[in-house]
Amino acid sequence: MYGAMMLMATSAIGPGFLTTTSVFTVQLGASLAFAILVSILVDIAIQLNVWRVLGVSGMRANELGNAVVPYLGWVLGALVFLGGLAFNMGNIAGSGLGLNAMLGIDPIIGGAISAGIAIFVFLSRRAGVALDRIVVVLGAIMILLMLYAAIVSAPPVGEALKNTVMPEEVNGWVITTLIGGTVGGYITFAGAHRMIDSGYTGPESAKEITKTSILGIVITGIMRILLFLAVLGVVATGVTLSEDNTAADAFYQAAGEIGLRFFGIVLFSAGLTSVVGASYTSVTFVTGQNTSQRTRSWLTVAFVVVCTIGYLTLGKGPQELLIFAGAFNGLILPIGFTIVGWVAWRRRDLMHGAAYPKGLLLLGGIAWLFTIYLGVYTFSDIMQLWA
Repeated sequence: MYGAMMLMATSAIGPGFLTTTSVFTVQLGASLAFAILVSILVDIAIQLNVWRVLGVSGMRANELGNAVVPYLGWVLGALVFLGGLAFNMGNIAGSGLGLNAMLGIDPIIGGAISAGIAIFVFLSRRAGVALDRIVVVLGAIMILLMLYAAIVSAPPVGEALKNTVMPEEVNGWVITTLIGGTVGGYITFAGAHRMIDSGYTGPESAKEITKTSILGIVITGIMRILLFLAVLGVVATGVTLSEDNTAADAFYQAAGEIGLRFFGIVLFSAGLTSVVGASYTSVTFVTGQNTSQRTRSWLTVAFVVVCTIGYLTLGKGPQELLIFAGAFNGLILPIGFTIVGWVAWRRRDLMHGAAYPKGLLLLGGIAWLFTIYLGVYTFSDIMQLWA
């Protein structure tokens, strides 16, 4: 269960997380605190429902979709798979940039090295155990280094707290992208799918499922807040950060050369765990639970290879690609969550007859309506960004 929890958290705090939070902190300053609060609240509402519905039913999101409406699950699977491709190209690029900041390795070579490590994990005879261990260890490293950066940058905490409830500026595009980068697309289901594969399912596991999902949400929220404070502390001094790699420059301005090296470790860890998480989860959407582990592993390796080739040939910058991926996955979110909400509300038969908490269902319904509104509101902006 802890592997599933950390897979959810580390998938949410990948290079896209680092990039979008840093870029938007520069744009909005302390006002970003409100957007972060909204993204965390939506994260709570969505993940609690996703984990409970999938965990109690014992079915992946695509399987639930097919049970609700024939072939709907495959439509969702195709969308998540495409979103995973977009995200994973950015993840590979991010891990390459991390190795560049940490060791001076060429980013292209660094990306290839990271993809090779991910492939090794999936080809391991005990791929599931290797997956759980790597996300737990690298996740812990990221938290400690992010805490260090947040302390040394000396951010204006009082101003951030004020803007959390009384923001000077509210930006719907920013909120959608933050939500998409935290719980959009494959990220929504990464931990829950891993939990199902680990065998923690059924009504009897409901309490443990809820507890684990809450811990994952808390970890994700802490990381987002720490990164925001670290960048805000630098921005508050009046320093102009690089537009090409904003997060790296923030760490450098906060702690000098050692800060840059630490950022390299954080970005590499975030990139690698997200490559693993995106690849694993995307493939679970186009395979069944009866698919052999060997077949699934080879499909996942092929997915990593395709993403690596895509990054090398697409011609988009890593930062631009990551921001687009977060926004695009924010559009996918309402579709997947519609399936989850319908099963919780109307399909008790798929939940093995277990009663669903009405308060949790109401919370999920509010979050669902909010994600639809944001998706419609920002759709044209997302298309312009890609064009």
